[in-house]
Amino acid sequence: MKNLAENNLIRFVNITRKKDALYANFRVKGLRNGVVFSASISVDLTALELHPGDSLEKIVEECARHGVKEFKKAEIQFEGVASVLSDYLGVAQLG
Repeated sequence: MKNLAENNLIRFVNITRKKDALYANFRVKGLRNGVVFSASISVDLTALELHPGDSLEKIVEECARHGVKEFKKAEIQFEGVASVLSDYLGVAQLG
């Protein structure tokens, strides 16, 4: 288990408090069809109707399940090369 990319795992990192909400934080790494990916997922405990009094196992399992489900449903879009090049050219023209 030294290389998470070979295992396609979601790993619990910690629980943090931000602006009156608690978040369970996870790190995701994987390898599939020649693509290596990594991501961070934070799940709001109140979105799942969980509270700090619940057991840590319950919080981690339910948040991980919900985080993976929502991550899979996400419609990720490529911003395009034009936006990257225009930002780069804008800086080059100033010099």
